[in-house]
Amino acid sequence: MREPDFTNLLKVLQGGVPDRPTLFEFFLNQPLYEKLAGESMDDVKEPLNRFRVMIKAFKNAGYDYATLHGSDFFFPRGEVRTIKTRSLNEGNIIKSRADFENYNWPDPDAFDYSRLEELGKHLPDGMKLIAYGPGGVLENVIDLVGYDSLCFMIYEEPDLAQAIFDAVGSRLVRYYDICAAYDTVGALISNDDWGFKTQTMLSPSHMRRYVFPWHKRIVETIHKYGKPAILHSCGNLEKVMEDVIEYMGYDAKHSYEDSILPVEEAYHRWGDRIAILGGIDLDFVCRATPQEIKKRCRDMLRKAEKSGGYALGTGNSIPEYVPHENYFAMISVALED
Repeated sequence: MREPDFTNLLKVLQGGVPDRPTLFEFFLNQPLYEKLAGESMDDVKEPLNRFRVMIKAFKNAGYDYATLHGSDFFFPRGEVRTIKTRSLNEGNIIKSRADFENYNWPDPDAFDYSRLEELGKHLPDGMKLIAYGPGGVLENVIDLVGYDSLCFMIYEEPDLAQAIFDAVGSRLVRYYDICAAYDTVGALISNDDWGFKTQTMLSPSHMRRYVFPWHKRIVETIHKYGKPAILHSCGNLEKVMEDVIEYMGYDAKHSYEDSILPVEEAYHRWGDRIAILGGIDLDFVCRATPQEIKKRCRDMLRKAEKSGGYALGTGNSIPEYVPHENYFAMISVALED
């Protein structure tokens, strides 16, 4: 079994060549965590059991880290129906200036982050935690306001829209400030889906006005502690990738789809300026044969073996519908050495 060594992922995030093929995944799923760890996550006798099992699963699969929320900090919103999909207009509770002022804005400092310290005793030598957020700047604003309502608000009440973005963004900056201070945390993910298949959810100019300044501050806060900042964002970001690299200064970008831009092409375009993580299309991982998956993964690792700045994984995450044999086919390629 491979022993974890977070310096390999650090080399990738710094644009370098790791000492061995390196894996990256945003998160897996409970049945897979339990299968990899060989034990249940639902044992309530130990408060941190779910995190402990998750760490064990990541380690057993060959990762150099495990991902988790730093605390239970979140932005409360209205009820959302969850069927097979959901509307981005459901659950919105801020519709006016009065709603904004009456909303019970959460204080990041009021939540318990002790798991980031206590889990240190469960981390194998060489392994680190990667903390991610309770959604991102744009995601949380959309949850609070509703997507359609936000589009109207930006034109009809731009000052109110700005106030909401500022209220969310400033609290996320503080959340990352708290998480990044822990020695157990080796890197942080700023997770904020920005786009559809064809474009960003707001125009690039509005993204630059409302969203990106807060992401720049998140990156600066993470870098203040000498740690890498990873952007996880779905959608077509082609028109704003220069902002991601030059203005915000992210060290790595995660989330790719073949129907938007295959990871091989993304690596060709930007791999010398920002680390490219994962990218093996999730639909491909679900539908292809294990042999086809192995071939594509080997080809991608060969493409990056001299230039570096790449870690192998899916384009998004591992939901429960991904066939286990296909997931294991993917990671096996990085473990062959």
